[in-house]
Amino acid sequence: MRLPRRVPWASLDDLNQVCIWIYYDDSEESNILAIQTLSAWKVTTALPHALDSTLALLAVTQQDNSQTDSSSYLSLRQSYAAALIRLVNGLVDPLQLGVYARSIAAIAAQLGLPAWLVELRHAATHEDLPSLELLRQASRESLTWLLNNYFLPILNHSTSAEPQPKTLPPLLPLLKRYKTLVKATLRDASLRTRYKANLSTVLKEIEGWIADAKVAANIAIGGIDWSGTAEDEDPREKWALDRLSDVLLLKSVLVPLSKKKRVFPEDTFYPPVSSISLWTPLLAHLFQYHADLPRVLCERTASFLVSGDPRSSTSHSMCLARWAAWIVDKNNATSNGRQDSGFRRDIVAILLQAMMPGAGTDRATKP
Repeated sequence: MRLPRRVPWASLDDLNQVCIWIYYDDSEESNILAIQTLSAWKVTTALPHALDSTLALLAVTQQDNSQTDSSSYLSLRQSYAAALIRLVNGLVDPLQLGVYARSIAAIAAQLGLPAWLVELRHAATHEDLPSLELLRQASRESLTWLLNNYFLPILNHSTSAEPQPKTLPPLLPLLKRYKTLVKATLRDASLRTRYKANLSTVLKEIEGWIADAKVAANIAIGGIDWSGTAEDEDPREKWALDRLSDVLLLKSVLVPLSKKKRVFPEDTFYPPVSSISLWTPLLAHLFQYHADLPRVLCERTASFLVSGDPRSSTSHSMCLARWAAWIVDKNNATSNGRQDSGFRRDIVAILLQAMMPGAGTDRATKP
C-alpha cells in the first residue's frame, strides 16, 4: 500500500506563488522570495528533486547576477555545473536500478530531457568545465523544462488531459527468441554451452524492456515521480510488471498455442510439464530480480480468469489457473520477501471459483 506523500507546501496556492515568482515576475526581489521560500520548505521537509534542483539553479543564478569580481568566474562555473549535474543525475538514477545498466542518454530521452543537457552533464563531470555562457543557457533551459514537466503538471492536474504513455517496443519477439533457444537446449543438452551467451543476451534485452516500461510508466501514471523517496511498492515497477504479465498470459507464451500440448499432470494442479521446463529459467530469473512479480502475475491471472474473456478457451483458462497455482506453491506469492498467507488464500479461492463446473461453458469451443 502506498502511503500519502508529504509535500512542503500547505496548498497548491503556495506552489503557484513560487512558480509566479520564478517564471512570471522578472525581478530580483521575486527571485529572492522564491529562494527564501524554497529554503524554508527545505528546513521542514525533504524537497522533491524538482524543487531541490530549482532552488540550486535559482541560487547560482542569483549569485551570478550579483557577481562583480571576474576572478570568481571559475567558482561560478563550478556552481552552475554542480546544479546541472545534480538535476540530470537525480532524474536518471531512480530509473537505473535494473539488473543491467542503461545509458543515461537513453533514459533522459524517454523522459524528454534535452539531449544536449545530458552531453553538458557528461562534459562537466569528465572533461573541462563548459563555458560560463553555455552553463547559463543550460540553466535557463533546465528551469523551462522544470516548468513544463513539474510545476505546470502539478498546478493543472485537475484540468489536464490524461497523459498518454509512450509506445513500448513489442515484448513478444523477445519471448519467442527465448523460447526458440530454450527449446533447442531441451532437445539437445549439448547445445547449452553454445547458446548460453545468446540466452544471456535475450534475458538482458527483456530486462531492458522492463526498464523501458518503467520509464514509460512515468507518463502513464501521471508524470515523473519526483518524490525521490523509497516506498513499499514502486508504482513504476508495478505498472511495468503488469504489462509484462499481460504478455506472459498470451497464448504461445505460458499457455501452449496448440491445444494438443495442453496436457496436464494428473498428480498435481500444475501446468504441462513441458511448459514448466520451457519457462522456468525465465521466470526464475525474473522472480530473482523483481520480487513483486509472483504476486503481480498471480493477480493478473486471477483478474483474467474472473473476467471470463470470451477469447479464451477452457483449456487456456485451466492452463493459466495451473500456472498461478504453481507460482503460489513455488514462491509462496511473496512481496518483497514477505510471505502473504492472505494473498495465497485469495488466489486459491479465485482459482476454485473460476474452475467451477460451468464457469467456462461459453468458452469451451474456443481454440
